[in-house]
Amino acid sequence: MNVYDFDNTVYDGETLVDFILYYIVHDFGIWKYIPKLLVIWLKDSFHLFTLEQAVEAYASFLEGYYVHIDNLQENTVKFWDKRQKKIKPFYDEIRRDDDVFVTGTTDFIFEEIAKRMGIKNYITSAVDKKTGKFTRLCFLENKVKYFKEQYPNVQIENFYTDSMNDKSMMDISKNVYLVKKNKIKKIK
Repeated sequence: MNVYDFDNTVYDGETLVDFILYYIVHDFGIWKYIPKLLVIWLKDSFHLFTLEQAVEAYASFLEGYYVHIDNLQENTVKFWDKRQKKIKPFYDEIRRDDDVFVTGTTDFIFEEIAKRMGIKNYITSAVDKKTGKFTRLCFLENKVKYFKEQYPNVQIENFYTDSMNDKSMMDISKNVYLVKKNKIKKIK
């Protein structure tokens, strides 16, 4: 089984950052969150979050803004219409039907691109649409927890990631590949 992280691994960028940038152009209501979002982005970029800090940082944005978005599904389709070209070409070359994505990307963003790419197996972060609260944060060591819940006793043959933040997933994988832009290097 091949398992993939999504952001900066198969997708060239951070989906949540790109989604927020999409809304900056399309909804001025997001502008009041920009200072907080910049701090979140910087901490995330430099891997300065603990799991608890990530939950707290993202939760305040999601609870304050996400629950008030009109036409979220329609806007997600439009977002991917523009951003699907950021899927890295290497994935099509090694893609298998039993691939699994284990990603911090939120469910409402990932489900549309999964459908377009024919990805059937994935574990994402999940957000309650009414409250904006995380019901699952698939981040850091939580990725292993959720993977093992969904795929008990499964050996990961190949794991692809862009970050040492996924060390816990690396530890349970036979082979590990570090993806930087379009270069893939086996590190285990």
